[in-house]
Amino acid sequence: MSGFLYFILPALGGYTLSSLYLLKNPHILHRKKHCAFYCTHISHRGGSGERIESTMEAFTHAVEQGTQMLELDCHLTRDGHVVVSHDENLLRQTGHDVTISSLNLQDLPLYKERLEVTFYSGHYSSGADRKFSLLEDVFRKFPEMPVSVEIKENNSQLMEKVSNLVRHYNREDITVWASVRSRIMKECRRTNGSMPYSFSESRCVLLLLLFYSGLLPFLPLGESLLQFYLPRIINRTFIPEKGILRNKLVISLLERVTMRKSLFNHLAARGIQVHLFVCNKDDDIKAAFEVGATGVMSDYPTLLSRYLRRSPSQD
Repeated sequence: MSGFLYFILPALGGYTLSSLYLLKNPHILHRKKHCAFYCTHISHRGGSGERIESTMEAFTHAVEQGTQMLELDCHLTRDGHVVVSHDENLLRQTGHDVTISSLNLQDLPLYKERLEVTFYSGHYSSGADRKFSLLEDVFRKFPEMPVSVEIKENNSQLMEKVSNLVRHYNREDITVWASVRSRIMKECRRTNGSMPYSFSESRCVLLLLLFYSGLLPFLPLGESLLQFYLPRIINRTFIPEKGILRNKLVISLLERVTMRKSLFNHLAARGIQVHLFVCNKDDDIKAAFEVGATGVMSDYPTLLSRYLRRSPSQD
C-alpha cells in the first residue's frame, strides 16, 4: 500500500499543479478563438422590459440604446415563414391559445397591449408595435448586428430556413446557434457548421464536471459562447415554474457550483464569451461582471447602457 501511495501521490500532485497552471494559462495548449464580435451589452428578446418583446420596435430601440447583440427565438408558421417569438404557443403573449405552426403568417394575432416581463415579475412592457416580426426583417434592418438565435424545437425545416437566411444575408460569422437541448444543437451544427454556437444544457453540465475534475484545461472546446443564468435573480426578479428551483438551498448550491470566476476567466482567455442573464437591476449587472462575465443580457437596454457608461472598464 505504501508503495502504491509512493507513486500515486506525486502523480496526483503533478496533475493538480499542471491543471491549475493551465487553467490560468490556456494559451499553452489552445489557440484563442477570435470571433467576429465581442459583446458586453446583449438585449434579451430585444429588450422586452422597454418595448413589447421581439418586435421590430423592441429591436430598433435596443440598437438605438447601444446594444451590441440581439437575443431572440424562432418558430415556423404553417406557410413556412421564420417568425421571431419566444413561445410556440401564443397564449402568454397574445391571449389566444394557438400555436405558430398552426397558423399562416397573416393570421398571427397581435401581442397584448401590456405584456409581463418574464424575468422581472410584476413589471410590464408596452409599445406601439404589437406585430410578430420575421427573422428576415431583423437581418435586413440590422445587417451588422450580432444575433443569437435560439432554436427550441427539433424542426429540420426551421433550421434549414434559418441557415438559408443567414447565408443569404452573409452573416454566418455574426449569427449564433443557441439551444438548451444538445440534440437540437447537433442538428443546428449539422445544418450549418460555419456559424458559432453556444453551450447546450448538457454541455454546461459537462463543462462543470471537467472544471471540477481538473480536465478542462487539457481538452478542446468547440463553443464560442456560454450563456447562463445568474442564479441570484431566481425567485427574486425571475420566478421559475419548476418547483425545485424555488428551493433556496438549491439556488444557493447552484450559485456556489456555477459562479466560479476562475472558470469564466479561463473561458474568456480561450476566446469564449460568457454572457450571464437576465440582469434587470444594477446590482445584478454588477454581480455578473464581478464574477467574470464578459457580457450581460438584460431586458432593459437603457439601464444596461447607463450602467456601462458609469463603469467604462466593463465596456
